[in-house]
Amino acid sequence: MSADEHAERFTLLRPLLFTIVYEILGSVTESDDVLQNSYLRWADVDLATVRDTRSYLARLVTRQALNAVRASARRREDYIGSWLPEPLLLEENDASADVLLAESVSMAMLVLLETLTPGERAVFVLREVFGFGYADIAAAVGKSVVTVRQVAHRAREHVRARRRRFEPADAATTARITERFLTAASTGDLEGLMSLLAPEVTWTADSGGRTTAARRPVAGAERVAGVVMSLFRQERMADLRIRRVNCNHAPAIVLSGERLEGVFLIEISEGRITHFYAIRNPDKLLAVAVPRQISR
Repeated sequence: MSADEHAERFTLLRPLLFTIVYEILGSVTESDDVLQNSYLRWADVDLATVRDTRSYLARLVTRQALNAVRASARRREDYIGSWLPEPLLLEENDASADVLLAESVSMAMLVLLETLTPGERAVFVLREVFGFGYADIAAAVGKSVVTVRQVAHRAREHVRARRRRFEPADAATTARITERFLTAASTGDLEGLMSLLAPEVTWTADSGGRTTAARRPVAGAERVAGVVMSLFRQERMADLRIRRVNCNHAPAIVLSGERLEGVFLIEISEGRITHFYAIRNPDKLLAVAVPRQISR
């Protein structure tokens, strides 16, 4: 088999492989590294021995992803403030027709998956999102089929007990609320802003201690409104540009000046904003330049 055959198979499945690794790691940059390392291993594989390319490559990238988790464990332990996944920039309509895929890359789901062990997370993602068989998953995580079945059940129950039902707002509602939010925030319209916030709205910021940001989640409409007004105060906004994008299949706002200030994801439910995810750690903003393709 030629190198072209290896490249063709890997490239065809790259969106799927990237999505698997990103859902295990929550990092775009680390996912790129894992795929690069995985391809180097794949290039040495005798393709005559590969019966199912999709399953083989899924196993390969999962093993590499779990190795990456172990390598980064200390950095997670020493992290300053809240830890959020890296924002995943998508094409405007990417995954819109696949509700399961959209939910699986949502910031809320990725934060929930952080409460699982790495092994539980890999098993859950491979089984519940991508539908791999237990034998393939067992080979990927290095456990018996019986153990994987138990882990899958435990992880599924854990997620089910804590997940919020995913009901994506339609495009028109999302655009309307996002536009009203930007208008209220940028003009200092506190009353208009409060009308958009759910009473239990939460603001979670991730700066890693690199920039000024609340180190603990801020909850409640009045307190969150105060954070928003401070961030979007007019004298500060004079030197910043606002760009609306789709990150993790949610409306997001990119603030930039001489450098990228942050990416702010907005979670909308029943016509109100229920959560803001503010990623301000410069290291986590490096990948917000080129949209990624995801698939299952």
